[in-house]
Amino acid sequence: MGSNQLFRYNVDIVFCIDATGSMAPILDLVKEKALSFYKDLSSEMGQKGKNISQLRAKIVAFRDYVADGENAMLVTDFFDLETDSKRFKNVINSLHPVGGGDEPEDGLEALAYAMKSNWTRDGDKRRHLIVVWSDASTHPIGFSRSSKHYPKRMVETFDELTEMWDGGLDSGGVMDDNAKRLLIFAPDADYWNTISDTWDNVIHYQSTAGAGLEELDYREILSQIVNSIA
Repeated sequence: MGSNQLFRYNVDIVFCIDATGSMAPILDLVKEKALSFYKDLSSEMGQKGKNISQLRAKIVAFRDYVADGENAMLVTDFFDLETDSKRFKNVINSLHPVGGGDEPEDGLEALAYAMKSNWTRDGDKRRHLIVVWSDASTHPIGFSRSSKHYPKRMVETFDELTEMWDGGLDSGGVMDDNAKRLLIFAPDADYWNTISDTWDNVIHYQSTAGAGLEELDYREILSQIVNSIA
């Protein structure tokens, strides 16, 4: 047994999923793989000589507050994927690719919700991973504030959002510097590019705009998630 296997990896993953009309390909892929994700990820980690002690997943499904109103954002609690995969799959299956209005969506608000998650503080090794899937650019934070369904306690500026990520737990941020990781599967667009260029621990895989991430392969996604954890 290698020394890395002595550590217990407690992994939390928040999937920020653009659930607008063009996103059927990635939603279908996620639905298909929901029940096997725990086993597949554990197997891939094992091949790297690392063990997952706990794997939790959470969904933040987003659209556009102006265009979609009360259906603009779905935020779940964490699911323990070893014991609760069926409930996780049921939530995934409830998502349908509809709405969105104009091309930019409210992806930054979804990211804010993801960062404020109830992250695990247990385990020798922790990974707090956010995975963003979108084939669209994102509105500036607060663009949709005119909607009556817009959240009341949302951060007001991109700088505040950046501080939430980069500030650290001791400096007003909400992310653990040692645990945080952000994977962005999204087009070459202003805010996604700014985040990948200036925030710590971010990888941006540029997708084709408007194509629903149909170019992504499950094994490629799984590999990038594993690399972010390990």
